[in-house]
Amino acid sequence: VKPWAGTESCHHRHLGVVQEGRMRVTHDDGTVVEIGPGDAYVIEPGHNAEVVGDAQFVGYEFEQKAAEEYARA
Repeated sequence: VKPWAGTESCHHRHLGVVQEGRMRVTHDDGTVVEIGPGDAYVIEPGHNAEVVGDAQFVGYEFEQKAAEEYARA
């Protein structure tokens, strides 16, 4: 997250649904969750994330600010 956010962890809230791929989200408090196809998610500020496996991660973001800053075509 640091290269995009410029901080040690992401300070945005994410709300969305996963279309494909898997992502591991590690919160600043040490909580780790993994999300995958069909999962709806709410990720609060203070987290890092990484794609799990070789498949690309495709998620639909419903939080406008997060979508504007992190959406990739």
